[in-house]
Parts: sequence; structure tokens; C-alpha cells
Amino acid sequence: MARAIWNGAVIAESDETVIVEGNHYFPPTAVKREYLRESATHTVCPWKGTASYYDVVVEGNVNKDAAWYYPEPKEAAKQIAGYIAFWRGVRVEA
Repeated sequence: MARAIWNGAVIAESDETVIVEGNHYFPPTAVKREYLRESATHTVCPWKGTASYYDVVVEGNVNKDAAWYYPEPKEAAKQIAGYIAFWRGVRVEA
């Protein structure tokens, strides 16, 4: 079971993550949306496509752009479409 934890809160939990480049991508249904806030940030990966970001917010504390996902990934990354990964201090335990 993989868990994403920040500021004492379990943000996501699943035994069905997909690991890409060392990152656990959590199924959308495994993520507690109350801890996510849409961000205007986007980045481009040459083989995965355009990523969108969320801020992670726990008890009023904001971790800017600490979660990302690929809403419409390229064919090579289609298995992570909509799945959410974490960084910037969000601890993922597997």
C-alpha cells in the first residue's frame, strides 16, 4: 500500500499506483480531493506530454504545485492519464 503524506495528513492511499521514473502515480479515486487546489502551473515532458498541477493544502498550509498529473498524456504514458503524483516534501511511503 502506497501513501502520500504531508503536514501529518494522508493525501492519497492505494495499492494500485503506477510507478513511472521513480514516482508513484495514484489513481484519481485514491486521492483525497479536499487537500488539493487547482494551480495554473503547467509543464511539458517530451514523452509524457503536458502536466497540470495542484497545490496541496492541509490545515491552511499550502505546498505550491506539490502534486501533478497528465490529463491527456501522450500514447507512451497513457497508463497514467489522470493519475496524480507528488513531490516537494510530500512523503510517499510504499
